[in-house]
Amino acid sequence: MPKVRTTSLSRRGLLAAGGAVGLGAVLAACGDSDSKGSGSGSSSEKSGPWTFKDDRGLTAKAKSTPKNIVAFIGVAAALHDYGIEVKGVFGPTKTKDGKPDVQAGDLDISKVEILGNVWGEFNVEKYAALGPELLVTAMWEKDALWYVPDESKDKILKLAPSVALWAAQTTVPKAIQRHEDLAASLGADVKAAKVTAAKARFEKAAARLRAAAKSKPNIKVMIGSASQDLFYVSLAKMSADTLYFQELGVKFVEPKVNSAGFFEELSWENVDKYDADIIMMDNRSSALQPDALTSKPTWTQLPAVKTGQVIPRTTEPIYSYDKCAPILEDLAKAIEGAKKAG
Repeated sequence: MPKVRTTSLSRRGLLAAGGAVGLGAVLAACGDSDSKGSGSGSSSEKSGPWTFKDDRGLTAKAKSTPKNIVAFIGVAAALHDYGIEVKGVFGPTKTKDGKPDVQAGDLDISKVEILGNVWGEFNVEKYAALGPELLVTAMWEKDALWYVPDESKDKILKLAPSVALWAAQTTVPKAIQRHEDLAASLGADVKAAKVTAAKARFEKAAARLRAAAKSKPNIKVMIGSASQDLFYVSLAKMSADTLYFQELGVKFVEPKVNSAGFFEELSWENVDKYDADIIMMDNRSSALQPDALTSKPTWTQLPAVKTGQVIPRTTEPIYSYDKCAPILEDLAKAIEGAKKAG
């Protein structure tokens, strides 16, 4: 499993390493949803200038619709679901055994140039060689470009226009809409049968999760992420996915967060601080997975672990209806079948 932590890890680096699940104001707007470009739901070629206003409030501009696109892996996977392909990616793309990382979605990683696979890694020379026309990434903190290293950011941003889309300070439906806005501006047919069917499935899944939460009001969920030395319990309202689940009625453990306000760090001796009936565990390759925690006695004694009510959490969702619908379905199923564990 790739290690992300460094000796001088920033808050964003810690987030990437699996410790936090979202930075920024709790309920701030996800940015101006107006996009310009083709935006018509048509996949036909668009002549003339292209513009898109991103979630920083900045407008990316090009003489024509960008074709040579480079994106953070999760954003690239979302664009792929709308039929927009990228030339290069950065961020967790492949595991140590060469298989696609969970954040790659349905993207064929053998067909893209991988500019960096871990935190702090971005090959500027390879990026320049691609002749980039657009750089797209996520944003967990205002104006901070996810997985674009601060030390080389200026060089990178000189080479092509950039777009940043909120991964925090938003909810799942808003985030999906913004990714769809971008895809449409790049020529995607957002009215295609595949897209509309996925949206219908998503809406059905949301209704199911709302009903499940209403039927099991006493079931409490804890959001966890594990490292060798610490267990992180995250505050639901600070991340797009869990804030949305909360809006649908899911009850979450509310940790006593640290000064940054997003999660609480617990030693493994104190991992039983909170009662939880279901534990959602960070599924990213930067975090230890449940099968790697069996040697920790305090973990195995948790009621949710004993009752088998530990489920994966897609900490960095791929923001398309196709990829988010199963997330809602899985949580609904877990709550429907859950028993009080404590």
